[in-house]
Amino acid sequence: MKKTIQQLVEELREFSTSELCDGVGAGKYQTMDYHIRQMVTDKKIVGPAYTVKTPIGISGLVPDGILKIQEGQVMVIAGKGYCQGSYWGDHRSICAAMKGVEGVVIDGAFRDLEGCREAGMPIYARAVTPGSAGKESLGELNVPVMCGGVMVCPGDIIVADCNGVLVLKPEEVEGVMERARKKIQAEEETIRRMKETGEILPRVIMKK
Repeated sequence: MKKTIQQLVEELREFSTSELCDGVGAGKYQTMDYHIRQMVTDKKIVGPAYTVKTPIGISGLVPDGILKIQEGQVMVIAGKGYCQGSYWGDHRSICAAMKGVEGVVIDGAFRDLEGCREAGMPIYARAVTPGSAGKESLGELNVPVMCGGVMVCPGDIIVADCNGVLVLKPEEVEGVMERARKKIQAEEETIRRMKETGEILPRVIMKK
């Protein structure tokens, strides 16, 4: 029986992004630019993407996205790396928290760090800056976007933790988790063998 998106999301919470990258395979995973990192809270976020495509330095469409995003989704703001002004702040964090948003990923900067911490909405971004971006309502909501060098389509699964931000297609998730579990088990077996024998094994022994 095919699993629902919510079931997949809950299972994905068991894994780190590093483990999931192992499950995807070397060179095949889609991770955002390493500058986009955990900035507010240390909470891992997992959920379907709700995207905001906006002109560089313009954040006026983000409030409309907050009104339309669904509980449990991750807002992905394709800010084109702009960090001279902010796409997000504490008021938007409060609103997103009230909507039950899972977290926010920004290819750009945000502001009001202390207020955002108080609101508790997980934010992954490039930088913090005090100024705001333009307020014009330009752009598109819930369309394919490039964010941190990765194509993100509405409904793609975002997994973000202290290691970075990973994008997965829903149809690949079960296979990725199965391969990740095998790698985890192999590592555990390798460590057990090292403790038992004293032999140093820098490479994880994978069963064929």
